Amino acid sequence: MANSLLDARHVTIRFGGLTAVSDFNLTIQPREIIGLIGPNGAGKTTVFNMLTGVYKPTDGDIFVGDVLTLALKPYEITALGVARTFQNIRLFKELSVLDNVKIGGHRHYEYSALAGVLHTNRFLKAEELAESKALELLRIFNLEHRAGDYAKNLPYGDQRRLEIARALASKPKLLLLDEPAAGLNDSETLALVQTIRGIQGIPEFGQIAILVIEHNMDLMMELCKERIIVLNFGKTIFRGTAAEVRADPNVIEAYLGVPTEAAEV
Repeated sequence: MANSLLDARHVTIRFGGLTAVSDFNLTIQPREIIGLIGPNGAGKTTVFNMLTGVYKPTDGDIFVGDVLTLALKPYEITALGVARTFQNIRLFKELSVLDNVKIGGHRHYEYSALAGVLHTNRFLKAEELAESKALELLRIFNLEHRAGDYAKNLPYGDQRRLEIARALASKPKLLLLDEPAAGLNDSETLALVQTIRGIQGIPEFGQIAILVIEHNMDLMMELCKERIIVLNFGKTIFRGTAAEVRADPNVIEAYLGVPTEAAEV
């Protein structure tokens, strides 16, 4: 579709004789917040891995803007404006909170390796700007006071938020969040919903689109009211609004199983 940030067409991936995801289709426009849900093993993270170049699809095409990404490395897809977080947190735990965010924005630093070694004025100005931008992101996530701490010393919920801040440092057009609320309590989850929605209120990220995987249905129904896609055994079984998804019998069956009386027929 015209002006889409991402367009996945008939994407399928097989591992040996196992089809992990079959005929998956997704078009994402600016400012959308889309949910991707399904039971454990449904293929959600596999979809993320294909969209970000970690896995190469067996069949189908994936475009970021008008660029076909099948032959691209993950860092090249990031350069096109796609950033992600991971189901299992992947921070640089021996580095500071501030340095984690600065690393996320490394592709925007405008100085050479030699300038970095010699600490030229160009290098110093770029580092000053990078630190300023990183601190702005830490303020958004209420982590500015932990800027000098090692990432490994943050509570679990703060590590989750730091990973999102680091992803945003790359200035993405599309942000993929893989279970951002995992391990958070109710109040932390509510704050996370407000923060994610608030990202689009930041001028720099006004047109950003967000694709979310999450098992917390309360979060998904609140955050992705307009559009949710449901996977089960690698196949898309439903697309619709949060209210429609909540009421669909196929979705209910996927999560809860077939009723005993139906199974006996």
